[in-house]
Amino acid sequence: MADSKLIRGTMLLSGAALASRILGLVYIFPFTAIVGQTGVALYQYGYIPYTVLLSLATLGVPLAVSKFVSKYNALGDYRTGYRLFKSGLVFMAISGLLAFFLLFFLAPVIAPIVVSDPTATEGNSFEDIVFTIRMVSVALLIVPLMSVVRGYFQGFQSMGPTAVSQVVEQIVRVLFILAMTFSIVQLMNGSNGLAVGFATFGAFVGALGGLGVLLYYWVKRKDNILAEVEKSKVDHQLSLREMYKELIAYALPLSFVGLAIPLYQLIDSATFNRTLQAIGYSQLEVETYFAVFTSTAHKIVLIPMALATALSITLVPTITKSFTNQDHSLLQRQITQTYQVILFLTVPAAVGLAVLAYPVFGTLYSIEDLEIGGYMLRYYAGITLFFSLFAVTAAILQGMNKQKYAVIALAAGLVIKLVTNISFLKAFGPLGGVWATYAGHLVSIAVTVWAIGKFAHFRYTLIIKRAILIALFAAVMAIGISIINVGMQSWFPLTSRGNALAIVLVTVSSGAVLYLYISYRSHLAGKILGDRFRFLKKTNSPSN
Repeated sequence: MADSKLIRGTMLLSGAALASRILGLVYIFPFTAIVGQTGVALYQYGYIPYTVLLSLATLGVPLAVSKFVSKYNALGDYRTGYRLFKSGLVFMAISGLLAFFLLFFLAPVIAPIVVSDPTATEGNSFEDIVFTIRMVSVALLIVPLMSVVRGYFQGFQSMGPTAVSQVVEQIVRVLFILAMTFSIVQLMNGSNGLAVGFATFGAFVGALGGLGVLLYYWVKRKDNILAEVEKSKVDHQLSLREMYKELIAYALPLSFVGLAIPLYQLIDSATFNRTLQAIGYSQLEVETYFAVFTSTAHKIVLIPMALATALSITLVPTITKSFTNQDHSLLQRQITQTYQVILFLTVPAAVGLAVLAYPVFGTLYSIEDLEIGGYMLRYYAGITLFFSLFAVTAAILQGMNKQKYAVIALAAGLVIKLVTNISFLKAFGPLGGVWATYAGHLVSIAVTVWAIGKFAHFRYTLIIKRAILIALFAAVMAIGISIINVGMQSWFPLTSRGNALAIVLVTVSSGAVLYLYISYRSHLAGKILGDRFRFLKKTNSPSN
């Protein structure tokens, strides 16, 4: 019964996380249509430092609190978990307040780091950047508090409050962003700076929605929880110092690994614009490239990553049990399956995005910025594979209680990104930031893959063979969709979003059919996805 509750809760959280991510991806398309690429750049100037500070303020609290509470609840000590919950609310309130003050008052210091010329007449002004950062900073007063409440509910293996609050928070945030920006720009003829500032304030409004959901669940369940606390048979009487020492031991690795993408983008925030302006790019050009790199193209590459991790996430929690029980045979199969699913889904997605970068960008955003958007997406598309591999290998290490190697891997990658970013930008222009991101993730993945091989005694022979086969099939698919793409553009030139959409619909569907057909005929699809989609398994397919 407990296992089924845990599995159901895990699936519920996974579904909520996927729904939240999809909502976070979809809103960017109409938002970009309203405020343009420079408006998106301004949004990122505020949101990137906010995300980093939020992660530092919360320190991976939800999962850490859930592990702590679950552990002591299992020992019959509900009182210790409740004491942590009460003190955690106070601690997170103080942490959030300090983070708010830090971001709010540092806004005038951050703005000159992002854009070097205060007298520039094009692009976003210093005042707009400061306003945007200060508007988003208000959310830091609420979000850390929610993390404690979510973690406490999860400690009782109750995932519903977290799942529902995440989805409600995202829905409220997205609706507020779109309503405010449309009203300010289209109805009131207001400035982009004002519209984007209120858009980032959506993080606070969304947090209010999520907090309201959690308060509803707390009022509904408070009596039962307090009854459990009163009936506690054991009381470990841990001091606050002992409780927080244990909590931090859980939280720090989780928090740091979760910061991977925001920390990469923080490095770009501090170096991308200034370096490109120093070598001759105008502020308007730089901000358009920055918006595409850190947001609009970035959101596109996250789509296949979300699909891949959603399918493989059910495997990762079971790795902990296999590793703990020293069931090496099962552990090998689980890791093999996880790698295969990620490669099977993300390699063709990355290749397809690279080939179809221009029509895809034109369909989702606009034809006006197609040259820059398609250009950046073509070379950035492959990062979806790197993001997916790092996320999954870090999760596997976490399941094996070797999360410190994931932290080491991320630290090594960040050092590479930091060291190479400016020199690559000078050498390759806007693509330098892309190449530096690839280099950093390549190093991080090398460390995590090595660590999994060492501590799980995992042999990569089969994975290498499958990766070569998948890459070959993806190359065949790329040739096919390239031919179709060229032919379609002779009939539907990329001069309108309608033409771009027609090209994308035909090429993507053709590419998917071609890739899946080859995979099916070669038995590869059946071997990798057969347990999920039994019709893919042929009765005469050879064994693995």
